[in-house]
Amino acid sequence: MKENIKDIARAAKAASNEMARASTDKKRDAILNMAVLLIENEELLIKENEKDLKQAREKGISEAMLDRLTLTESGIVAMADGLREVSALTDPVGEISHIRTRPNGIQVGRMRIPLGVIGIIYEARPNVTADAAGLCIMSGNVVILRGGSESIHSNRAVARLLQEGLKKAGLPKESVQLIQTTDRDAVLEMLQCEEEIDLIIPRGGEGLIRFVVENSKIPVIKHYKGVCHVFVDEGADLNKATDIAINSKAQRPGVCNAMETLLVHSKIASTFLPQVAGRFKKAGVELRGCKRSREIVSSMKEATEDDWFAEYLDLILAVKVVDSMDEAMGHIRTYGSLHTEAIITENHGRAMRFLREVNSSVVMVNASTRFSDGNQLGLGAEIGISTTKLHSFGPMGVEDLTTRKFIVLGEGQIRK
Repeated sequence: MKENIKDIARAAKAASNEMARASTDKKRDAILNMAVLLIENEELLIKENEKDLKQAREKGISEAMLDRLTLTESGIVAMADGLREVSALTDPVGEISHIRTRPNGIQVGRMRIPLGVIGIIYEARPNVTADAAGLCIMSGNVVILRGGSESIHSNRAVARLLQEGLKKAGLPKESVQLIQTTDRDAVLEMLQCEEEIDLIIPRGGEGLIRFVVENSKIPVIKHYKGVCHVFVDEGADLNKATDIAINSKAQRPGVCNAMETLLVHSKIASTFLPQVAGRFKKAGVELRGCKRSREIVSSMKEATEDDWFAEYLDLILAVKVVDSMDEAMGHIRTYGSLHTEAIITENHGRAMRFLREVNSSVVMVNASTRFSDGNQLGLGAEIGISTTKLHSFGPMGVEDLTTRKFIVLGEGQIRK
């Protein structure tokens, strides 16, 4: 296994030299080929996905994980559409910026270049296979994919089609490689390939991400979990706040950008909480509240300290009444995960203060946390979400898979 993983990494490194100089047109052709092949092979993909779903159900995998694992006709169309959107993005490679002329006449600037070889380690979602490939190819990188055992049949089928799309465009099929084994030791071997792989991006549960961080010799982009908050300010439109809160929690609870804690200003809590609690009950959401929340809505269960830290990924929501924006932001600082926070308010000054002072990778005003997604934010798709600030913060798109080198243009100058 060690040699097999090493061979994959070496092949990726060799392919990265060709990908780094590939033309924009070739990269676009490859990605569009991939999109067409996914649609043309819809029946095959669903058949392979059914094998994964059958095994997952037999193992008793959670409903949230099954939701992430499932490939439907509309899901395959969405995968293809995501690839088409990525192909239409501006190619960042070779972009020159920040040109300055120094006193001695030399011109100094910065040029965008690919990172090289990206390793993606992920659970469940077969769509990640296509999203990651498209983003890496468009940014001139190559990618090594290691999906979870629960999605192995789906990932193998998708990866074969992606490689076919590359070959049709005249690009090396080694630019997208899937590690075929489900043995966990393969991940450990991959994390030791520091000479071949330039960056690791894990996507999945907190346990997976911590395992990768603890064992990797390669830099890791990470976010451990998504403890996302919505703060309903005293200046909120309560109907708007109700709609946003319901969407943030119940539209798709098993994803990292779903709201996990609702913070409500005490001045509007007695009006707002009964209103929103009724809607949550209809949506099947279990509420766990602080003492003040339960005094207003007696059906809430009692929240514990653990609930404020929890990423439920389920139809469960923690609720807390706060007396000020400062208290709300203090709660977010203490219990948040730097993922996504939203304020619901009609007060412009407080909205702008929330944007400035809340230190999360995505901060919103009067919008659902569910918009914290690369596709929804105009990135075409996302390679992952970073809640660390080096070298990217938030959902990562094409530009985030590049770095910049200095370029110097002279006319014979020498240093004195």
